[in-house]
Amino acid sequence: MFSVVNNTLLWKILVYFLSVALLSPLISLILISFDNTHGLWTHLVETVLARYVMNTILLMLGVAALSSVFGIFTAWIIARYRFKFSKVIDLMMLLPAACPAYLVAYAYTDFFEYAGPIQVILRNLMSWSSPSEYFFPEIRSLGGAIFVLSSVLYPYIYLLARTAFRQIPESLLEITSLYNKSSFWKLGLPIARPAIVAGVALVCMEVVSDFGTVEYFSLETLTLGIFNVWIGMNSITAAAQLATFSFIFIIALLILEIKSRYGRRFNDTSRKQRRPEILNLKGTKALFCCFICLLPVSFGFLIPISILLSNAIGGLSWPSILESFVILKNTLLVSSVGSLTVMFIATLCVTVSKITDDKKLQVFSKLSATGYAFPGTILAIGVIITVGYFDKIFLLFDFTNSNGTFYISGSLFVLIFAYLIRFLAVGYGAILSGLEKTSPNLIWASRTLGISFSGTITKITLPLIRPSIIAGGVLVFVDIMKELPMTLLLRPFNFDTLATHTYQFAHDELMSEASLPALMIILAGLVPIIFLNKILRSNYN
Repeated sequence: MFSVVNNTLLWKILVYFLSVALLSPLISLILISFDNTHGLWTHLVETVLARYVMNTILLMLGVAALSSVFGIFTAWIIARYRFKFSKVIDLMMLLPAACPAYLVAYAYTDFFEYAGPIQVILRNLMSWSSPSEYFFPEIRSLGGAIFVLSSVLYPYIYLLARTAFRQIPESLLEITSLYNKSSFWKLGLPIARPAIVAGVALVCMEVVSDFGTVEYFSLETLTLGIFNVWIGMNSITAAAQLATFSFIFIIALLILEIKSRYGRRFNDTSRKQRRPEILNLKGTKALFCCFICLLPVSFGFLIPISILLSNAIGGLSWPSILESFVILKNTLLVSSVGSLTVMFIATLCVTVSKITDDKKLQVFSKLSATGYAFPGTILAIGVIITVGYFDKIFLLFDFTNSNGTFYISGSLFVLIFAYLIRFLAVGYGAILSGLEKTSPNLIWASRTLGISFSGTITKITLPLIRPSIIAGGVLVFVDIMKELPMTLLLRPFNFDTLATHTYQFAHDELMSEASLPALMIILAGLVPIIFLNKILRSNYN
């Protein structure tokens, strides 16, 4: 009996230790923000902080509004109507989620800028010779950033709204029909409001976290401000203070997302609940619905992909192909190691905390998985500070027992640690979802038969949740492939991934060279999107 308790206690201590280690960057960030900046913070408050905050708020509001328009109306069409190619369009609606916003920004800028094909064609047709003779919207602007981010982030709202619309009881739809009321405005929107608000909150968190788009468009938001203060002004303390200030937005959005889950509930009191009848459309109405649904898909996927593909073919050369595959090898290395590490830690934390039914341990493990809510630039600062403390410890005790100095900073370990903090929530959610679908009786039966705690996990729990582990691993793998700010800030010297490789070429306006690695990232992102849609459709068929 003592050995069983002791064995369980060791596992719990390990999870507590891992949870504290994963929370240490955020704790370090808060602690260092109390240091003296020698007047730099005061200078930021007097000069640029208001602009950072205003641009962030305007960007959030603009993206929330436009992505809601893109997501809500299309979700209602797909959920309520059946027409030719509606199932194909349903899948296509999710494709923009595979495109990182910064890649779409690169494509549109190359297409719509002064030297791009659109303005060149207009000048040739109208015989214009200078920009002063005509007006053309500037893509590198607040409006351009709102358009780009909305085009790739609306699937968050679309998915949640579509699910909510499909769960509307048929009896409520019949009531609106009897009273001659709009089923969309009077029933669909009120019922789906909590889901829509949750989707909008997720979109806003992605906007706050975005770095690549706002940096390329030179839009001064809080995220870009953190990067500029850290790298440009060489003040990690001021950057930490600005990052701590950004917590206000993150916490507010998290509260909004959690509150939305406890929104108003609508219940069908009839004895037999019926799913809403799918209405068949033909002719002009079907064409109109196709057009409405394909509009955001075209903005967020079809047009950017066409631009990148055209650029890649135009600038294709054997040296560029070889270089891209070398970078691909680096990307596959960090993505594989990162996803395996994330899923191992997520599986360990979830299984131990759930099987032991330790409430405090569950709270700690959930807190350790909150890194996904914070921008990569913020987490990068926290990781650097934490790793710096470890470097000082290694230097103090000289663990290497040699004259050489051992540093963790600048190694792949730091990058993997940052990925672990950032994407643990993805793996945690996948494992938790799989574990909640398994019967606890199997676990208790294993323990009753005398199998050890570790034996129960390896022989019973892991085989049962294997599909969840694989699904979570794929999602984490693709997220790491797309990740830009943390990789850009924490990567080892002379080490590039597809994301940083694309960023460097695009930053130098070499779009032909940037297009091939950009397409590789997008193609990798399509895999989980297709699987996700297949799972979601199976739940409603």
